[in-house]
Amino acid sequence: MMHSHAASRPLTILYVLAAFPVLSETFVSNEIRAMRRLGHRVVPLALTPHDGPFQPNDAALRDETLHLGGIPTLRAFTAAAANPAGMAAAVSFANAQTGLPAKSLLRAACRVALAARQHGCTHIHAHFAHSATATAIAAAKIAGLSVSFIGHGYDIYGTPSDLALKLANADVAVATCEDMREDFLRLCPGAEVTVISCGIDPEQFTPVAGRSNGRLLAIGRLAPQKGYPVLFEALARIPADRRPALDIVGSGAQQAELEAMVARLELGDCVSFLGRRSSEWIADEGPRYQGFVAPYVFCEDGDRDTCPVSVKEAAAMGLPVVASYLMGMKQTVHRSSGRHVMPGDVDELAAAIEWLAGLHPHTRRELGSSGRTRMQAGYTIAHQAMKLTDAIAMAQLQRAVPCAA
Repeated sequence: MMHSHAASRPLTILYVLAAFPVLSETFVSNEIRAMRRLGHRVVPLALTPHDGPFQPNDAALRDETLHLGGIPTLRAFTAAAANPAGMAAAVSFANAQTGLPAKSLLRAACRVALAARQHGCTHIHAHFAHSATATAIAAAKIAGLSVSFIGHGYDIYGTPSDLALKLANADVAVATCEDMREDFLRLCPGAEVTVISCGIDPEQFTPVAGRSNGRLLAIGRLAPQKGYPVLFEALARIPADRRPALDIVGSGAQQAELEAMVARLELGDCVSFLGRRSSEWIADEGPRYQGFVAPYVFCEDGDRDTCPVSVKEAAAMGLPVVASYLMGMKQTVHRSSGRHVMPGDVDELAAAIEWLAGLHPHTRRELGSSGRTRMQAGYTIAHQAMKLTDAIAMAQLQRAVPCAA
């Protein structure tokens, strides 16, 4: 049951993050705020400073975030030495993993363990399965605490690092969709894995009455896994008199390449790159669109999106969604609220875009209403926080109860 542990005593959780807050990683700060609303105390700690852009509503979180560089190394080593068994377990893990130099990992882990002790933390949780998770696991061993991590996309499929080892050493691993859970269990059959999809706030992302602006919306970094080249090829195959206008929110390394492709395909009149936009802009302007397009693909290195928050936000805003039949979008997008296309299928995507652009207002509202209901039923940030609370509480319970002989 989802509420079995959510009402238990509040937790004090150290969140270990590679960098924080980051503009495109709203799911982290959203989760922290949702956990706090349940009464938990959350202490964010960033391994490296982040001087880049962030969401305006994350300013307070940014100000309170601990930084690894501010934790004294000598004091951390002295505190770690007080638990020789935990330190030995951390050394064993550090030597077994290959993603980071063992000495650097142990130095960071001792400092994180000290921060956990100083702030009275009862659990350590990491986002992304790279350095943050390795550091969180080693620190939890030193501090004698339970530990969890959540995988997202590139950290699991693009550039995985010691993933089986991390799964074996975490008290619980969080997968964002069923496909990821199956992949985790294939790597480490004995791992404790739970599925918790990154949720959205249905009070922030809401539909608006009235006609749509007739344009389609796509949101996401200008990166290979987002499938923009497939999207542009699909648009080019639609006759110009039926071709819809498309706005793209996001920035990234592929921008110049994608702009050149738009020019080459003579799509300049219908494709607009809007750059970065805040969550507030998306909540205000998003509901006015005709529909949302998420043409994500498998990259050559295996990287892929596992169902970003933007797809769920679009559904919550009442937008019908055309999405690739890929990872978590298999569950979040339903035939009652949109259409699936096979990843990379240009013709199928072109047909789906024509369908989306040509929706009658009544049909659009029906699809949008169904999508919003689906998000409210199982994909809210409150639902995510309760499930994470349950997972952590169960992990701590299992750690406290010795296994039967």
